[in-house]
Amino acid sequence: MLRCIAVDDEPLALDLLEDNIRQIPFLQLEAKCKNAIEATEILRRENIDLIFLDIQMPGLTGLQFIQSLTVKPMIILITAYDQYALEGFNLDVIDYLVKPVSFERFLKACNKAWEFFTLKNHSPKSAGDENGTEPDYFFVNAEYSLVKVVMDDIIMIEGLKDYVKIHLANAKPLIIRISMKSIEEKLSSKKFIRIHKSYIISIARVTSVRKGSIFLGNIEVPLSDNYKETFMAAIGQ
Repeated sequence: MLRCIAVDDEPLALDLLEDNIRQIPFLQLEAKCKNAIEATEILRRENIDLIFLDIQMPGLTGLQFIQSLTVKPMIILITAYDQYALEGFNLDVIDYLVKPVSFERFLKACNKAWEFFTLKNHSPKSAGDENGTEPDYFFVNAEYSLVKVVMDDIIMIEGLKDYVKIHLANAKPLIIRISMKSIEEKLSSKKFIRIHKSYIISIARVTSVRKGSIFLGNIEVPLSDNYKETFMAAIGQ
């Protein structure tokens, strides 16, 4: 069950949202909010999985509200304006719906949220083998889709300010909006190691080490003094 709230300054839009939400069995509506301030108060008190959010609201806009969150639930934007779609997806929203929204399109967005929630919260045992080993993949929001990333395909991960670039062995790199700390938490600590504030590498793909550099085939990356001892221990040196 996804615990959700609806945020919109238009009473009729809120009533329609409530009606649609109550028709979907895996959604549980916890509150209706007229603005972002009311929504913030609900988030302070309750564990919310999903927010249905309008963009154009008095005071704090929907996009400003998203940027203010330190712990961010899944978000589906519902708005009368289509020009904010790119900015919305850059903030990792699950979907972007333009009013008027058909129930079929609303259901599709909710199914996407349910799929993401299920994938994100599966147990290690269900994603690994029958003995409950670590999962060998994870999902990220990239190119307006949920993309599966198999850990063994990762060569390295490069930090680019508010984004990271996942370098893959047999596919083009993925650029996603996420912090290095957050992506590091998704990785197996047995397979990956941080070697620099801007680089996480696959230990198995290390081919040589020379002075202050690590080579992953023909890719050269810097080894920071802050991480050198940990890295050398990881490769048995």
